[in-house]
Amino acid sequence: RKQATEYSTSSSDDEFESKPSLTHKAKRTLRRRRKLEKETKQLIKQEELKRLHKAQAIQRQLEELEERQKALEIFGVQLERELRGESDSGTKDETQMLHEWFELVLEKNKLMRYESELLIIAQELELEDHQSRLEQKLREKMAIDGKSK
Repeated sequence: RKQATEYSTSSSDDEFESKPSLTHKAKRTLRRRRKLEKETKQLIKQEELKRLHKAQAIQRQLEELEERQKALEIFGVQLERELRGESDSGTKDETQMLHEWFELVLEKNKLMRYESELLIIAQELELEDHQSRLEQKLREKMAIDGKSK
């Protein structure tokens, strides 16, 4: 009897010990989950900042590109006037002016291709940002416990 009583007492002690350990495990799990959520939020914030910096760089490049295109347009108008004989510059040879005009057209085409590439990259950044926001909303909705869903 004495052994049976001691055994039952020790088993009930184990039950009490296991309950606090479960809550301890639950607390640890909750801490890990919060830490993971915090790290995820930091990563998302870093990715947003990277996209923002990249978008700002693209915007600057587009502005510089626009300035170069305007300068080429002005030069092209002058060159076309000279080719038509509307200008007083008789010093340049017509073949030389045609050569300059073709180079100007090639440069303008190159700038237009570069501009379209930059616009595609900017659109890609917008899509990545949109995807990131959607993933964040999904995480928030998945974090809601089953009762309130």
